[in-house]
Amino acid sequence: MTDFAPLLQPDRDQTATPIHLVDKAAFEEWAKGRPSEDRALLSAHRFDGKDAGAFVILPRPNGSFEVVVAVKDAATLGPWCLAKLGGALPAGAYKLSSGQLGQAGLGWLLAQHRFEGYKSAPKPPVGDRILLTDEPARIDEAVRLARATALVRDLVDTPANDLGPAELEAAAKTLADEYGGQLRVTKGDDLAQQFPMVQAVGQAATADRAPRMIEVEWGNPDHPRVAIVGKGVCFDSGGLDIKPASGMRLMKKDMGGAAHALACAQLIASARLPVRLHLLIPAVENAVSGSAFRPGDIIRSRQGLTVEIDNTDAEGRLILGDALTRAAEEKPQLVVDFATLTGAARIALGPDLPAMFANDEALAGELEKVSTEVFDPVWRLPLWDGYEDMLKSDVADIVNSGGAMAGTITAALFLRRFVPGDIPWVHLDTFAWSPTAKPGRPKGGDALGLRAVFSLLQRRFAQP
Repeated sequence: MTDFAPLLQPDRDQTATPIHLVDKAAFEEWAKGRPSEDRALLSAHRFDGKDAGAFVILPRPNGSFEVVVAVKDAATLGPWCLAKLGGALPAGAYKLSSGQLGQAGLGWLLAQHRFEGYKSAPKPPVGDRILLTDEPARIDEAVRLARATALVRDLVDTPANDLGPAELEAAAKTLADEYGGQLRVTKGDDLAQQFPMVQAVGQAATADRAPRMIEVEWGNPDHPRVAIVGKGVCFDSGGLDIKPASGMRLMKKDMGGAAHALACAQLIASARLPVRLHLLIPAVENAVSGSAFRPGDIIRSRQGLTVEIDNTDAEGRLILGDALTRAAEEKPQLVVDFATLTGAARIALGPDLPAMFANDEALAGELEKVSTEVFDPVWRLPLWDGYEDMLKSDVADIVNSGGAMAGTITAALFLRRFVPGDIPWVHLDTFAWSPTAKPGRPKGGDALGLRAVFSLLQRRFAQP
């Protein structure tokens, strides 16, 4: 993984190329103070500060250069305003003429991250682009967020033949070893007894991709307990209700919830938040074989609720149900789950907006607020009680699929059955994928909702 720490450093008057940030409101006044040759070059490029992300190289007589880049608001720097520069400028040291970094360090760092390990001829490195800042207090946070985002991207981008339940377990072990956490893995006969819905979904996979429940605990047991749950379906064929080829093409990313949960746990531990973290990842492959669970089967969950299988392609909510039950048994002060759960969420909100559900009004409002502040938006959908009837079964306590209508909501209502009402809970139905490339955000796996949740945790649990 990219070593981000050297790429963002305090400004100690080192020699560096200046970067000037201008927005459309300030551009004309700024341009008046520039040499005539700069104004001519800016005019030739039709640069007027209005097109955020556009930049121009301003050569100096001694062979050096300066850079001017347009930003949406020079007073409030979002995470992606320098991302284009971070990926395009030659290697070297740069500094912001304003000195203020804001949140822009994240995009600068991530623009230099690549996932090219599978290419026989990867692009040659251009060298490090180092950004100097007058806000050294922001450096550690930007590096932590870049590491966590890169972890999500790398895990999601890794093909399923190289990332199964065992590899998710290995990633959790790496996390536990690095930060002094305790790893617990349940599989085999113990899994069937303790987490029957996880066993049912994963039982058709080959032995080397056997299902398991992965748990990591970290932090002082006296601190408030926080549970982070991530859906770990390493590949989703749809099971016996098999997906069409087009629907299966990106299903290596169906463990995107687990990737988010691992990254969130890494952020919590690296920031030393005063919480007792409980990370839970039910890890499976939803495969097709003679031992696959079937439509019409009835499975008894860990909680004791019986679930009739209406659709084997609605498997993520099954494994999450057992994981949420386990999390709730420890009486946490907050539960957050991440899941690439429904196509209905993408139809409703597109790829950029995770659907957010919460059983607590104050919690939902707080998450919406911080998601805007950190430029990591989420969009709340209702836990609409009127749709509970869609989950009724004639022969069991509940069915696992409410059908196509309101599919995102009925999936969330299914999960709610496994969370006691007195435990604050947030569910994020995230895409974990960027279908098109943007500066700092290449096409492929991506973290959506991660920074918002971490910011919420910081505000709720960080010591003053």
